[in-house]
Amino acid sequence: MTDALKLPFAGEDRVRRLSANLKEPKWLLGDRLAAFKSYLDLPIETNNLFTLYVDLRLARFAEIDPYEETTEAPQVADVVPEGASALIEVAEDKVVARALSAEAKSAGVVIDTFANVLRNRPELLREALDGGTTLPANDKFAQFARSHSALGVLIHIPRNAALEKPIVVRWAAGEPGRGLVSRMLIDVGENASVSVLEEQLPTDSHAEAASETQPQSLWWGTTEVRLAEGANLNFAAQQDFGPNTLAFVNRHATLQKDAQLNWALASVGAQIHKSRIDNHLVGRGSGVRQVEIGFGGGRQLFDATSYTRHIGADTTGDLLSKGVFLDRARGYYKGMITIEKTARGTDSFLGEFAMLMSKQARSVTIPSLEIDQPDVRRASHASSVGPVDETQVFYLMSRGLPREVARKFIVLGFLEPVVSRIPLGDAQDRLRRLLEEKWPASTELDAIGKSEAAA
Repeated sequence: MTDALKLPFAGEDRVRRLSANLKEPKWLLGDRLAAFKSYLDLPIETNNLFTLYVDLRLARFAEIDPYEETTEAPQVADVVPEGASALIEVAEDKVVARALSAEAKSAGVVIDTFANVLRNRPELLREALDGGTTLPANDKFAQFARSHSALGVLIHIPRNAALEKPIVVRWAAGEPGRGLVSRMLIDVGENASVSVLEEQLPTDSHAEAASETQPQSLWWGTTEVRLAEGANLNFAAQQDFGPNTLAFVNRHATLQKDAQLNWALASVGAQIHKSRIDNHLVGRGSGVRQVEIGFGGGRQLFDATSYTRHIGADTTGDLLSKGVFLDRARGYYKGMITIEKTARGTDSFLGEFAMLMSKQARSVTIPSLEIDQPDVRRASHASSVGPVDETQVFYLMSRGLPREVARKFIVLGFLEPVVSRIPLGDAQDRLRRLLEEKWPASTELDAIGKSEAAA
């Protein structure tokens, strides 16, 4: 067995040290070792349609030494942010905040690290991990996180619990030469309802542009979702890591009967952002709605893949990916909808669209379908890659807007469907600011800004 990724920090000895540091039981070490074997066996990409679009040339893994030991800060903040029901925050290798509102406590919600859950309620974690089925067995990046994670977070929502305000999960990373490999499990019980907002941010001292001679940093994580019968989860995420960070993420969800899942995912930061989403619609009447955007500039690379598998009858999938790319940025959007023989009455759509704002920017969209059941309500896909529609620019200019302002408004409107689904108003505003800040400065925009400030 050889490691196709050639990660210098991957190895069985490291897996065993990580497990020992966390004082994990034998069953969890066994789970890690099984994952490591899968990691070694798997190629970087298993889908022949997508193999041409794996590009990790900008990754300098040899510079990075991920944390092997994670701890809690001497003072762990216990204040719930305004507008939220709970918070857990990790900065580099430390848990720095963990808080539950009175509402969340009374509902029996659990938000804690794997290490703490193993001490206090080990049965919750063992049941949630479910023998490795919460991550795709055929994905090398997912199996690496499963085997090499140094920190895990469990969010457990008991049956019939309903939180009106979102749970906030915050990750801060960016220390040159260091990295965090992590996992997050979200286990939502029968007829329970919850919203989660995940924020991925640069640590304060590493938010500015980094020198090319500075070692890269790494954030490698998962979101593993289990939705029981009738459960409902709204999950929103913002990724704004610094320009010298490599970000790899797997999101995997299994939905039982009548469960509903909404993904709203936005990525604007990192040198490389590589993600994969797997939705398994197992139960009858389950449904997923997914909106994902990327906004890249400079030499950023966004590589986003999604797989949605319809297994139960009368399931619904509505998936939309959008990208905007400036300068020499690149975006790869790849998706596969699979409708199995058991999935009668499926209604599924996959759309992938990209705007290229310069001649040097590149994007590829590859929506795909595999249909084994002809009795479906809908099974369709659409895609496009191109510049801003000049007829729209002309229309706005005819109403008095300068050309560059018109282009900016069109782009921000193109991305707004994700922004509007972020569950916290302050987080929505922050994302809008991030998107605006990606836009190149111009004299036309400066003039508009000055007139607005004067008003």
